[in-house]
Amino acid sequence: MNSQVFYRKWRPQTLADVVGQEHTTITLLNALGSSRVSHAYLFCGPRGTGKTSTGRILAKAVNCLKDGKGEPCNTCDMCRAITEGRAIDIIEIDAASNTGVDDIRSLREKVNYAPGLANYKVYIIDEVHMLSNSASNALLKTLEEPPPNVIFILATTESHKVLPTIISRCQRFDFRRVGQNDIMLKLGIICKAEGIKIKPEALRLIASSASGSLRDAENLLEQLFTFYGSDIKLAQVQSMLGMTGDKRVKEFVKYIISNDISSGIKTINAVNSDGLDLKQFKRELVAYLRYLLLIKNGCGKDLDLTGEEITELKDLAATTSAELILTAVKLFSTLEFDTNDYSSLPFELALVDYNLTSATDKPVSVKHAEPEPVKQIKESAIPPVTTPKKKQPEVKTEAVTESSPSVEAVKALPPEADDKLAYLVSNWKHIIEQAPENTKRTAAIAILRSAGVQPVSIDGDTIVLTFKYLYHKEKIEEIENRKTTADIISNFLGHTCQVRCVYEAEENHLVREAQKLGAKITNVEEK
Repeated sequence: MNSQVFYRKWRPQTLADVVGQEHTTITLLNALGSSRVSHAYLFCGPRGTGKTSTGRILAKAVNCLKDGKGEPCNTCDMCRAITEGRAIDIIEIDAASNTGVDDIRSLREKVNYAPGLANYKVYIIDEVHMLSNSASNALLKTLEEPPPNVIFILATTESHKVLPTIISRCQRFDFRRVGQNDIMLKLGIICKAEGIKIKPEALRLIASSASGSLRDAENLLEQLFTFYGSDIKLAQVQSMLGMTGDKRVKEFVKYIISNDISSGIKTINAVNSDGLDLKQFKRELVAYLRYLLLIKNGCGKDLDLTGEEITELKDLAATTSAELILTAVKLFSTLEFDTNDYSSLPFELALVDYNLTSATDKPVSVKHAEPEPVKQIKESAIPPVTTPKKKQPEVKTEAVTESSPSVEAVKALPPEADDKLAYLVSNWKHIIEQAPENTKRTAAIAILRSAGVQPVSIDGDTIVLTFKYLYHKEKIEEIENRKTTADIISNFLGHTCQVRCVYEAEENHLVREAQKLGAKITNVEEK
């Protein structure tokens, strides 16, 4: 005897066996029980949800020799003939192969003949949306006024392509995607009957990958059974599905939330070096971020996760806000990869982008100064001021907040460039904290705060800043960000100044030694 594939071997034989479509099966059972079966049905829904199987069960139920007003018995001659596909009064038509008007005209001629052995002649037309317009119009009259002992069952995955006039002549039932729990239950029954050993975690993975199609899940289970035998491990399921199952997904999420760019880049480069599929890694990353977002919004009970996983997600969600998690989901879900390029650059850019965005969104809190740091600034950072020969520029003190630790220090600002540079370096943190209100939620201040930026020299009214990362340097050199940076420094110094940016890698030791001897940077191209 030839073996059958799982989805045919385990095809439902009664309405009660149909998985996840109770809204349809109960209605049909009530119609059978009250002898109110319609002359035409339209079954719509995704693939693998039981449309054709339900049509065959209905054909058996109306023609069952034992009852005919409920579930088919599956033991009488008529039920067995329909199950085995040898009943001449049950005609299945593939509309994808018989799309022409001549095929429907042939159907219209034959439909007038009375059933041979069965009570009803049943036509099951699969993928009815594939019929041509002429064929669909030819079917209309037959659907509207069919012979008394004929039932039409139309099935389609794309109901919007079916003529509205055909839909109006049918009782329509929309089949839903089968839930994961229902798929797992059905697969568990199959595994028990077939002697397959598999853990619930692996079944859950199969069910989730099937996207609501029970047939796809059954095919995947059979594929695993054929390849690995009767003892199927979780790692084998992950390998078959192309999933990484890598713990570094969780690690990478932690680095995203904690703004640890260095560790995050090392992790994604290690994943890429190990030859893992970055597209699949992205899908698992976005799925984990989704879980984190739902946990943060109190939807943990609706997730199909273990208690340990939910606890871990709750601990991580407590360290950040829902807005930042949402930002991460949007950034990483839109990553695109070139089919010929396996670079990890999209991940790295998204990580840095998230870091800048999250730094911008964090509220800036100005710390109140303590007397001791103020004293230290006066004594160590600012040398004694002698009476200058020239008139000093007037210092604007109204822009400095009352809680600033350097109000007196600003008044005693030394005129010499070297002293001013030392003053800027020692008070860089206070410069950021005392930024004007209109700059506190800009990308510029986020970079100045967290990207390791430092002033390295002063050329007249131009402050030269050095950057560890070329990306940050280029961002600050944008017109709006450079203007904002200059405003922040000018606000602290009390007079207008300009900003020039230098990439740290370009500033080698020879340049630094030349600066000590009085040289100035003049060859940096301004944008």
